[in-house]
Amino acid sequence: MSEPDFEELLSELDPRDMAGFTRKFVDDLQASMSTGLGMVEDSDWNGVLCLGMGGSGAGGLFLKALSDDSGGLPFVVWTDYGVPSWWGPEWLVMATSYSGNTEETLDGVREVISAGGTVVGICSGGELEDILSDSDDSVCLNVPPGQMPRSAFGHIFGTQLSACWELGILQRPSPEEISDILGRLSQVSADSDLSSNSGMAATLSRSIVGSEIGIVAPTCLGPAAYRFSCQLNENSAMFAGATEVPEMNHNEIVAWTGKSASNRALLLFSCEDLHPRTSARMEWLLEEIESSPSWVIECEGESLLERLLYAAHVTDWVSIGLAVLTGEDPSAMPAIESLKAHLTSI
Repeated sequence: MSEPDFEELLSELDPRDMAGFTRKFVDDLQASMSTGLGMVEDSDWNGVLCLGMGGSGAGGLFLKALSDDSGGLPFVVWTDYGVPSWWGPEWLVMATSYSGNTEETLDGVREVISAGGTVVGICSGGELEDILSDSDDSVCLNVPPGQMPRSAFGHIFGTQLSACWELGILQRPSPEEISDILGRLSQVSADSDLSSNSGMAATLSRSIVGSEIGIVAPTCLGPAAYRFSCQLNENSAMFAGATEVPEMNHNEIVAWTGKSASNRALLLFSCEDLHPRTSARMEWLLEEIESSPSWVIECEGESLLERLLYAAHVTDWVSIGLAVLTGEDPSAMPAIESLKAHLTSI
């Protein structure tokens, strides 16, 4: 029996062109990373509080991982209404809402501005842009509109990075390093495209149809693993969970070695430069966990930034492949739309 043809499936099940937006990821990233934002360097903050939900909020986790690895300020991600009780104006707030109308994020932004705080907002318009235009101490950075937030990660994260680089909060790679990263990602993107019906993304998505999905990653790649689980939730309408090593070795590991794990696919993220004890833990997992299939996704790249981008992009293709293989429109999100309508009526 022949393998399903992804071009045919995408033509039938992807009317809003999630695959097309995914093909533009590297171009979106390049455009947003190379655009001057006109911001003055200002790293005199106690830390950065990242507000954002869903696809709009994922970049905050990536920024935190980069700062934890080689930055000079703590980054804290907040996915709720308001802001944490300890927040004060000495903390910069980066608020991201692709639509500009995410109610939890707007609630936090209003609280910050009323308390004299500074907000760097990222959106495609909406109420967030209106609120920030009235604040002398804040700035709004616009990204192109017209797509689902989770498909606009190149625009969103690239703009977040550019803001952090211009402010001096994170160290900007050299132009040559950025060019090399984007060049390698372009090749990865072409190799991962489902239209070829081959490659790791196509093969992996076929192999996990009908399985429960567990994603395990070292802490440095945790944001990409978590985002992958969210993409599987939204694009593929599949339950998936992500966890990190070494933390999961103190709890979830027991469930993985139990009888109930027999129908669970293990997707393990790995990369170079891990703590040797973390590598040893992951090797043990592969040897001891009886899971079929088990995949190791080697996140390639010469820096953590490149490895995170590699992981984010390749797994986007996997989530789209799994969606169409199971008859799902990867852009559809009826439950989210229904909930938003309900909340609007209250």
